[in-house]
Amino acid sequence: MSLSQDLRGSIRSIPDYPKPGIVFRDITTLLGDARAFRRAIDELVQPWAGTKIDKVAGIEARGFILGGAVAHQLSAGFVPLRKKGKLPHTTVSVAYSLEYGVDEMEVHSDAVQAGERVILIDDLIATGGTAEAAVRLLQQIGADVVAACFVIDLPELKGADKIKALGVPVRTLMEFEGH
Repeated sequence: MSLSQDLRGSIRSIPDYPKPGIVFRDITTLLGDARAFRRAIDELVQPWAGTKIDKVAGIEARGFILGGAVAHQLSAGFVPLRKKGKLPHTTVSVAYSLEYGVDEMEVHSDAVQAGERVILIDDLIATGGTAEAAVRLLQQIGADVVAACFVIDLPELKGADKIKALGVPVRTLMEFEGH
């Protein structure tokens, strides 16, 4: 059974959430399935096993769960990327566009040393606005972002293309049609 087929069954699809016409791809069911969770983490880690990765950065909140597990497997540090006002020390921030407005993401200014090799992790890439902001934020503090990894890609929304345009390879474990 292919990876995508194996993991696809562990994703819950919720129609019309958070608004009509959207199908929300919920990974909490994957996280609750020990075998599927292990397989997803193993697949996210595999391309970098045996290479030097200094840090794994996770986007709040599901990226914390996935990124923490990936960092552990790679013997790397973990960097939380959070919404504005959630980190207690000196931060660097970046503003980014949402479908209806603007938000800000922050990271501690000392979370990454210049030139450290960092992998970005989140659960899903859709339009790519949040991930693009995360890459720019990491690069702003000196990270060498070697890849952006997601469990799910919604390719019709072309978010992965935005990340690739920044010169960062994208790895996804499965695709779903629609948004």
